[in-house]
Amino acid sequence: QVQLVESGGGLVQPGGSLRLSCAASGSTSSINLMGWYRQPPGKQRELVATITSGGSTNYADSVKGRFTISRDNAKNTVYLQMNSLKPEDTADYYCRADVGRSYYSVACWGQGTQVTVSS
Repeated sequence: QVQLVESGGGLVQPGGSLRLSCAASGSTSSINLMGWYRQPPGKQRELVATITSGGSTNYADSVKGRFTISRDNAKNTVYLQMNSLKPEDTADYYCRADVGRSYYSVACWGQGTQVTVSS
């Protein structure tokens, strides 16, 4: 019912910047929380940042001060601006949208986009 399409991943040098986008379609009016997660090679998926419908944000300690999550409700799109990138940021990045129902929420995921930080 909700589809997420991610874009913006790629190869970047340490210290560089990258902007990820996630466009939602379908029953977008039911989307509450949105966020970005990442999964480094050989590791578990971890939270990067979240943003509520009202614009309240939360960040993992490892990205505070470097990453910024934003949301354009009119375009049904969430962004992740990544600055001062480090090799440790290399991972598959996934967009998540929590879709509200009467008594529960369902998490929807994008297909993922690769981010590689290397010289």
